[in-house]
Amino acid sequence: MAIDKKTILNKYMLVVGIVFAIAFCILFFAAKTVFVEGSMWRKYAETLKKEDIVVKPERGNIYSSDGQLMASSVPLYYVYMDMKANGMKLDTLRAQIDSLSKVLSNVLKERSAADYRRYILNNYGKTTMLPLCRSKISYLQFKAVCKAPYLRFGWNLSCKRMVQRVKPFGSLASRTIGDIYGDDQRGEGNRIGKNGLELSFDSLLIGKVGKSTRMRVKGRWENVNVIEPENGLDIVSTIDVGLQDIAEKALVDMLVQTDAQSGVAVLMEVKTGKVKACVNMDRVDTGIYEEVKNRAVADEGEPGSTFKVASMMVALEDGVAQPTDSVETGNGLWPIYGSVMKDHNANKGGYGTITAAKAIWFSSNIGVSKIINKNYHDNPGKFVDGLYRIGLNKVMNIEIPGAGKPKIRYPNKTNWSATALPWMSIGYEVNIPPIYTLAFFNAIANDGKMIRPYFLESVKKEGETIAEFDTETINSSICSDRVLKEIQKMLECVVDSGTAKEVHSDFVKIAGKTGTAQISQGALGYTAGGKSHQVTFCGYFPSDKPAYTCICQIRAPRIGYPSGGGMSGVVVKKIAEQTYARALFRKPDEIKVDSNMVNAPSIKGGLYKEVVSALKKLNIGYAESEGDHSEWTKVKFNKEDGPELTDVKTVDRLVPNVIGMSAKDAVFLLEKSGLNVNINGMGAVYKQSIQSGSIINKGTTISLSLK
Repeated sequence: MAIDKKTILNKYMLVVGIVFAIAFCILFFAAKTVFVEGSMWRKYAETLKKEDIVVKPERGNIYSSDGQLMASSVPLYYVYMDMKANGMKLDTLRAQIDSLSKVLSNVLKERSAADYRRYILNNYGKTTMLPLCRSKISYLQFKAVCKAPYLRFGWNLSCKRMVQRVKPFGSLASRTIGDIYGDDQRGEGNRIGKNGLELSFDSLLIGKVGKSTRMRVKGRWENVNVIEPENGLDIVSTIDVGLQDIAEKALVDMLVQTDAQSGVAVLMEVKTGKVKACVNMDRVDTGIYEEVKNRAVADEGEPGSTFKVASMMVALEDGVAQPTDSVETGNGLWPIYGSVMKDHNANKGGYGTITAAKAIWFSSNIGVSKIINKNYHDNPGKFVDGLYRIGLNKVMNIEIPGAGKPKIRYPNKTNWSATALPWMSIGYEVNIPPIYTLAFFNAIANDGKMIRPYFLESVKKEGETIAEFDTETINSSICSDRVLKEIQKMLECVVDSGTAKEVHSDFVKIAGKTGTAQISQGALGYTAGGKSHQVTFCGYFPSDKPAYTCICQIRAPRIGYPSGGGMSGVVVKKIAEQTYARALFRKPDEIKVDSNMVNAPSIKGGLYKEVVSALKKLNIGYAESEGDHSEWTKVKFNKEDGPELTDVKTVDRLVPNVIGMSAKDAVFLLEKSGLNVNINGMGAVYKQSIQSGSIINKGTTISLSLK
């Protein structure tokens, strides 16, 4: 058939014309959309998206020094159903309402399936935010709701995400860890951290917010991140959960026993300054104590008799006193500048003449005050200079917000009186937070070096350490080596022979100082409304090689005689003993190999072939005699050569020797010989009631002892 070129050309031109027509239409409508209807469509597009929506980052976690989670953020959700959503048909809803109601009832557990059915149908078309549950739900519940019938496509389901801070260990170290504000209530500067480490390191934990655009696509909202959020960093505290638990229990037990108003206990590593436990308890009801305020760090109270150690240190360092100097304390009453100073044993006639060292042992107010007043009365500034030289007035910048500061005033004409010096020397008219007293006693334990107590060990990002914190020295030497040794000896004698005999332990040697002080009632003085006391013990252990320093301070005990040794000292003793006992338990890989240790496992005798097979599988070398072997063998351990196999000869009608065999093999061999067997104990046979080689009387019972 001939090709009609004209026909082909016409068809080609038709196709080209159609293509050009389609292209022209596309260009025409595109131009119309852009130039004529552009503003209208742009306005409509704006209604389908929401820009610059804040995307909140995940707040960082707080961990203990031993890697346990102490504070973390958990997402919680309010869920809503859009009853006016585009495409929501009543017939479709009715078709799936039964299965939807059952899922919601099983997951949310707030209404029965029948109640959910009525609740949803009655609100059809009435609201865009129908709450499916009045309370917040967990992430797992939220995911289950998202998979429910009729809601699984997401176009009619919305949520409001909240974050709740949880502490897996409950109240343990609660005030040290701190709290956060809720999403609808933030602190100054829009901070989330409320107190404690949560506030101190809020800038690290909080992260950086991102931004997203929310667009309506096919009837459902989709979030598209424009700027990705940066999650907060994790911080690792110095707190050890185990030690914190030990300290908390010891303190609370004593607070309940004495019905005290409040108490603190702090445990610190001597060489590093890491605070391993920090307990702060206030009575909230009879016999019930909770962490309300970080008193160990914040309280600026009078330290009482623990301050006598600093006074004695100044006097010894200045050379105005020696430990063996005599001081007259009389009958325990000392009239001075219009007032009377008392010793705690004034009702028993006082201490009479004692040495300067014993003034510390027995915590004699009169003894210490007389030494200081005699040598510094005409120049009290020199005494305060000595306290400053130690470093007691230096602000240590403790990481916990609201940390108190030491207040040791310098004498001048307006703030000084004749009684100021003697009362300051025994811990009154000065204000020092407990953690500063702890740092001072830690310096005594730490060869005279005063270091800053700290609570933050490191900062991590996605498991990788990006910053570590180390020991900071406040004063490289609080006194001379000579004076330091004299003070250390005094603190040991306080426990061995002085006011802290109750602190003596048979397990760990403790050194320290008691303190019992009256609590001032402000402008009303020390006696208004009855006397109230604060009892303290601060010390370190083991005293011959200090590892930890610990302070316990109990305020206003109402049961028992107020005693720094008998109350606070007992708490420190319990903490010391349990901390020491805890250190005795070591991981297997930390235990050094003993030169006397048996390197091979315990091997019992038995069938020769089974014993040899077991030794070969365990790759244990052994020695044996040459030649043929009997069916049974016993194993003797040679320290140099290892296991040595020896034949066990069995003779008909004679009792075999089963010493060293396992119970299974011994019973088999003896019963095969016609004996009845009675077994006592576990392990290998070490004793048989019928001597080997004896003639067997069948049916006789033989007793085996195993160990």
